[in-house]
Amino acid sequence: MMLLHTVNKSPFERNTLASCLRYAQRGASILLIEDGVYAAVSDTMFTPTIKAALGDYTIYALRADIEARGLQGRLIDGITLIDYGGFVDLVTQHSAVQSWL
Repeated sequence: MMLLHTVNKSPFERNTLASCLRYAQRGASILLIEDGVYAAVSDTMFTPTIKAALGDYTIYALRADIEARGLQGRLIDGITLIDYGGFVDLVTQHSAVQSWL
């Protein structure tokens, strides 16, 4: 039974991403939404953490939130962009959603 984890806070402001990575089971999916998409940006202090996490988790970022913050073209390789339909698909494909607030 795999969970979908959503992170909506910037890792520069809160430790929700770190908490998520500490408790998520290997093979889980993590969706970065709202300000959580700042974790997906390359060449930041969180880039090594995300690159290492990509070995254990599938990490997605919501395209609308990336575009709203002007972050297109600055993402870490291996992160999958999804639209709102993809968000719904992820929810239906997982047994439950854990929101990290």
